[in-house]
Amino acid sequence: MQFFLKQLNADAQENAAASEAVEVPTATTNAPVAEAPTAVVEAPVAVETAHDDFDWSIDKRNVSSYAETERLKYDKVYDETFVQIADGEIVRGGVVALTKTDVVINIGFKSDGLVSLNEFRDVPGLKIGDEVEVMVVEKEDRGGNLHLSRKSARIFRAWERIVEVHKTGEVITGTVTSKTKGGLIVDVFGMETFLPGSQIDVKPVTDYDQFVGKTMEFKVVKINEAIKNAVVSHKALIESDIEAQRAEIMSKLEKGQVLEGVVKNITDFGAFMDLGGLDGLLYITDISWGRISHPSEVVKMDQKLQVVVLDFDDDKKRISLGLKQLTPHPWDVLPEGLSEGSVVKGKVVNIEDYGAFLEIQPGVEGLVHVSEITWANTPINAKEFFKLGDEYEAKVVTLDKDARKMSLSIKQMSQDPWSTIENKFPENSKHKGLVKNITPYGVFVELEPGIGGMIHISDLSWLKRFNHPTDYTKVGEYIDIIILSIDKENRKLQLGHKQLEEDPWNALEDTFAVGTVHEGTVTRKDDKGALVQLQYGLEGFTPNRHLNKEDGSTVKADETTQFVVIEFDRNEKRIVLSHARIWEQQVAEVKETAKKEAKAESESTKKAVKNIQAKVEKTTLGDLSALAEIKAKLQEGEGDKQ
Repeated sequence: MQFFLKQLNADAQENAAASEAVEVPTATTNAPVAEAPTAVVEAPVAVETAHDDFDWSIDKRNVSSYAETERLKYDKVYDETFVQIADGEIVRGGVVALTKTDVVINIGFKSDGLVSLNEFRDVPGLKIGDEVEVMVVEKEDRGGNLHLSRKSARIFRAWERIVEVHKTGEVITGTVTSKTKGGLIVDVFGMETFLPGSQIDVKPVTDYDQFVGKTMEFKVVKINEAIKNAVVSHKALIESDIEAQRAEIMSKLEKGQVLEGVVKNITDFGAFMDLGGLDGLLYITDISWGRISHPSEVVKMDQKLQVVVLDFDDDKKRISLGLKQLTPHPWDVLPEGLSEGSVVKGKVVNIEDYGAFLEIQPGVEGLVHVSEITWANTPINAKEFFKLGDEYEAKVVTLDKDARKMSLSIKQMSQDPWSTIENKFPENSKHKGLVKNITPYGVFVELEPGIGGMIHISDLSWLKRFNHPTDYTKVGEYIDIIILSIDKENRKLQLGHKQLEEDPWNALEDTFAVGTVHEGTVTRKDDKGALVQLQYGLEGFTPNRHLNKEDGSTVKADETTQFVVIEFDRNEKRIVLSHARIWEQQVAEVKETAKKEAKAESESTKKAVKNIQAKVEKTTLGDLSALAEIKAKLQEGEGDKQ
């Protein structure tokens, strides 16, 4: 500062001396001169002024100016008096003054620098004489001022520290300042870093606001030198603590050991439990001795449970846990009174094609085989008979406690109806039954629970032939039947439906005699021929060659026309028809009539000739002509006969 004041004083003296200097015009003479052949230029005459004798090389202290070498030497000494700095350099300086908006800092440079007071908000007790660290932003800005920044210096130092702790893995402390998309902003050493939401805790976090303003410990997990960006993690610290706990627990783990855990997650296949830093899986089959469809039926989230270690893998760090193993197996504590012949009550817990499993008590199940469902000998689908959750009473048929198996019977809860079947369902008795099942060859009908039989497809109707029994009846419908026969040993009833009526074929034999013509409608055609619906509900069959029409076409499906019976078999219940025979017969009749007429005319002509011959005694030329004419007619008649 003193240098600038001296320079200003010297400049002022020079200006003052210059202002006192006055220009004096050069003196000239006006006296006449003699003419000369050439012009004569007069030399200027120097006029002495007031300060012509001033020595500009001597200052007001009467000191002569430095020589050039001396001046360069002193300039160098002057420059070395101040600190040599560069833009972006970090330096320390002292606070020399405070204003309402700025802090004046002396860093030993030619001039002092100003830093906004806002950059010292974290230093409430700042005073003159304090030493601070700042960054040289510009040695000389547009206004010629030294531009310093404490914030930039702090960020620079913070980044250096962050890079260092990232290499060493040191745990640092930071303050969560705000929430941002996907995570939180954390102030570390005065620099903003990013904390992703997935790195806040080992458990999923949805409410980020609860962490704003909190001071927490972190690890620097990622840095980007190019953009000076850092990512921190709090979860990494928790995981390292958990890993230490996990290693300690694994070192002390033994099969059969009982531990206390907390249910942390429930899935379809089991429940994951926190054993104090180590996770274990409680599989669904190890939760209860009984069958359960989902673990949530027994365990709940955050529930504390005592579990037993079933197995573990040190390498994969997997632990299998059991809950049901803490209680005795239900088969080992069966009631003493339970034995073969006992009646039990159970709930359907599983259904297979071969039967259903009833749960007598949790963990104790018995199988009801399809053969033990009903006394009937008709096929039964267990999946249609049973429903999950339904309860049934059953009798214990076999019991093997060692093998933990039990077979049950529902049908033995009632008396075998087949033992007295002939009393209630004698042969030729008529009943109404429920259609339970239909196969391509017949209909299974239930007369009462456990009693049923089959109607063969051929015993459904006297007159119609069905491709499938469903063309006549459906499952769930009731049908009238008659008992045809009883097979008590094999538990089978042969049932009939058409036998409820008289066989109409006996009465129809005369009506549909061979050669009779009837009107019929073609109901179906195939490669062999056509089915024809006749009156009285009767059906006949017409071979393809008998479907030809007189015009060369064939009878089509749904067409109604005349048919002649060419075969009637009462035993086989079969009628064979023909349409072609009708018109073929008519053509044959027309030809036969023509032949008969020609023959009669020929006989008449012969008689006439004989009569004429008998009357003629002599042959004349005229007679010969008449005879020739008669002979020609006779020959024509013989030609027609042929």
